[in-house]
Amino acid sequence: MDFELPEVTRMVRDTVKRFVTNELIPHEALIIRREAERGYTDDPLIPPDLEKSLQDKAKALGLWGVDVPEAFGGQDLGMLTKCIVIEQIKNTILPFVLPPESPNLFLLSQLCKGAQIDRYLVPYAKGEKRSCLALSEPGAGSDAGAIKTRATRKNGKWYLNGNKTWISNARRADFMIVLAKVEGIENQKAAMTAFLVDKDTPGVTITGPIPMIGEHAPYSIFFDNVELTDENVLGGIGEAFTPLKKRLGVRRLDIASRCVGLATRCLNMMIEQANSRSTFGQLLADRQTIQFWIADSYQELEMVRQLVYKLAWRIDKGESDIRMDGAMVKIQSTEMIGRVVDRAIQLFGGMGLSKDLPLEYIARQVRVLRVVEGPSEVHRWTIGRDLLKNGLPES
Repeated sequence: MDFELPEVTRMVRDTVKRFVTNELIPHEALIIRREAERGYTDDPLIPPDLEKSLQDKAKALGLWGVDVPEAFGGQDLGMLTKCIVIEQIKNTILPFVLPPESPNLFLLSQLCKGAQIDRYLVPYAKGEKRSCLALSEPGAGSDAGAIKTRATRKNGKWYLNGNKTWISNARRADFMIVLAKVEGIENQKAAMTAFLVDKDTPGVTITGPIPMIGEHAPYSIFFDNVELTDENVLGGIGEAFTPLKKRLGVRRLDIASRCVGLATRCLNMMIEQANSRSTFGQLLADRQTIQFWIADSYQELEMVRQLVYKLAWRIDKGESDIRMDGAMVKIQSTEMIGRVVDRAIQLFGGMGLSKDLPLEYIARQVRVLRVVEGPSEVHRWTIGRDLLKNGLPES
């Protein structure tokens, strides 16, 4: 296995790194203040005019469509390059995302057909439309098979009824990818079907945001006899389960890349502070406890980074069974960043707890990640169950 990054990936990485340093990090104080003042509203943390300006600058640098297939106007540089881009962007706390987000891009590119390609996939790939995935329900979080939203066929139409919750970006999305079970099909997997639903479709109601820790602001969505046609079916009837599993794996890889970026920022701050701050006549860098914190943080960060790159490499090779690797990167990355930021706060002391630094913001932000997209306990159960059933996989 070649551990050296391709030249084009290194070039993109360096471009993003400069963009983050010059264009994103200078706005961190604004984001911290807006998040502290937002309260129960869903005001965007990045002001719309600033977000547009940043997106325009990123586009001018050629940073759009990194993993979008060339057929849809993208650069087709693969998942490894996209992970490294995300990692670099998350060296800052700005909730800045280069369109399109990879998980829904994967699902749409796998399942869109006919007129759906021009109506949804192409504008999404170009960053002209936003989407959200409506999967979780009040009684069905990690257990996707337990969803109760139903799609009923009647007089040549489809009717959606149900309730989704914890849905990120629902109010900002132009369309939703809604998972439902087709009425009359007993097998859970065979019944699960995806539908493309425009946000302004009659019968769709979005409520929220739900007050949460950190910057996370999800919504609930209600579907009351939402009338759809066959053109709204994404893929085919009962074809959503397998692509959805891989889409969730891509999402977990996305989260892990963010954790690597945030941990890198924390570790750089720790090193700089340790080399400049003295207490009781001695540099922090000369204290063994500080050295151990930094050493442990670096080792844990590098181990997760290798897991992330390996999974991205497997996806780029076209491997389909990524469930176990997806579970591993989700567990290890989200638990790693929690430990690293906690050490960073401890090293900085009172300043680490203040809003003069981004550390307390990061600590609250990353705590969410051990729950969303499947809690650590569910992923450990998945890994353990598969190993006990099938034994160790081939190296």
